[in-house]
Amino acid sequence: MESIKSAMEQFMKNRDFMQQYDTLKEQLYEDRRIQAFLKEHPTVTTEVIERSLTKLFEFKGERTNCDACPGLDACKNMIQGYQPELIEGRGRIELQYNPCELKRKYDERKQQQELIKSLHVPKEILQASFDQLDQDNERMTASAAALEFAINAQPGEDGRGLYFYGQFGVGKTYIMGAIAQELADRNIETLLVYTPDFFREIKNSLGDGTFNEKIEKVKRAQVLILDDIGAENMSSWIRDEVLGVILQYRMMEKLPTLYTSNYDLDELEEHLSYSEKGGIEQLKAKRIMERIRHYTKPIFIKGRNRRS
Repeated sequence: MESIKSAMEQFMKNRDFMQQYDTLKEQLYEDRRIQAFLKEHPTVTTEVIERSLTKLFEFKGERTNCDACPGLDACKNMIQGYQPELIEGRGRIELQYNPCELKRKYDERKQQQELIKSLHVPKEILQASFDQLDQDNERMTASAAALEFAINAQPGEDGRGLYFYGQFGVGKTYIMGAIAQELADRNIETLLVYTPDFFREIKNSLGDGTFNEKIEKVKRAQVLILDDIGAENMSSWIRDEVLGVILQYRMMEKLPTLYTSNYDLDELEEHLSYSEKGGIEQLKAKRIMERIRHYTKPIFIKGRNRRS
């Protein structure tokens, strides 16, 4: 230990080193941010500054990196995306690292993306936005209704949603994706569900013990989008014990449900009335439809198939 101390003392006596050290100290005092800190904290003495030189050097180096910021991914700071702030401690100057503006914006975007959850929905739908939406006459009514819903939706207070129907590929699901993005900006969670695959998954969940978990997740979403309802192979169990249970809960809790379908409401009711045994259960289908008709605004979307 004594040999190290002796070596350091000899090192400090080196004239060239001391000149360089003094130059670096002068540069510290010339730094506008350090000057501003010292002006705001007149109680910081020269002795405190001398004890805190290591922290000041670190501060200046890190903030110099920030001045020439190469972007969040290429950040050169010790903690990527964080920049130091000077704070007055007990007898010395300390550093506090806070997220920079780029890091804060990244975290905000990530948090918003986490508000949009999906089951079996294509990635491009989750990245949809109203800015990228073709505002042609064929989709103008649907786009306007979608934007109005996204701006004014109040889950828990108003359970009304939308029912978009039309032929394949006219953009029904994409508009729903744009709604989800807009709602995320308002910190409202949306769950997009591709209905046929979800119903198949629900059947399989009876064997692995996850049935209740999956139902609860869909039931309780602030905003639920059931995409392509009517495209599934309907059974009385799926209709009554899955779809019926979900919609009943959401109706009671005033949680909006939105739909896309190739069927209009009358055609969907007919689809729901068939059972796997070949019978027709119109009354049970009407019960489901009551929870759809009275809580959605049906909008027909026409136009060319944009997938072809």
